[in-house]
Amino acid sequence: MSRKSHPRFLTALTVGSLVALALSQAAQAQDAQRIRVRGAIESLSGDTLVVKTREGSDATIALKSGWKVGGIRQASVGDIKPGDFVGVASLPKGTGPDGAIEVLIFPASMKGTGEGNRPWDAQPNSQMTNATVSNAVKSVDGHTITLTYQGKEKTISIADGTPIVTLAPATKDDLKPGAGVVVTGEKAADGSISASQIAVGLNGITPPM
Repeated sequence: MSRKSHPRFLTALTVGSLVALALSQAAQAQDAQRIRVRGAIESLSGDTLVVKTREGSDATIALKSGWKVGGIRQASVGDIKPGDFVGVASLPKGTGPDGAIEVLIFPASMKGTGEGNRPWDAQPNSQMTNATVSNAVKSVDGHTITLTYQGKEKTISIADGTPIVTLAPATKDDLKPGAGVVVTGEKAADGSISASQIAVGLNGITPPM
């Protein structure tokens, strides 16, 4: 993905930037103004997006001028190769490697984005690790991958059925009622939400991030 003069490189870079924003800014979770809205689209009218959140409430989001949309498409554990850069949300299992709860495979052009390990808000006690795959081993319980980041290593097991996705181009036409989205935005003191980035699941998938 080093074809910097190729239009598809620019598309991948734009799409990757949108989704990577949600992953690489996890370190800002202590900032009460930065939020992620996860759920399904109720409606899109002009620059106003209404999302039925996974908690069951409606969130009305004002989309900023020039807002962008990126796509999330289905992938598989077989698509993860040594040398790939991935974002893996995981939970401790008590014994053995942490267990993956979701995996995002970045395009090669996004390698290094948000590298590191940090708390994540997908589930209580979850962590997000953005790292390069140094090893991928098939086991009876699925797959085990070893990640390397900032001179450290972390081993994570990926059970069968774990959501695995990658990035794809998307347009505003993909923002249809019922489509799953992750919206990274800001919440003002009066409770209003605004955003300029939307990640939408394609072909009926729910973005797992």
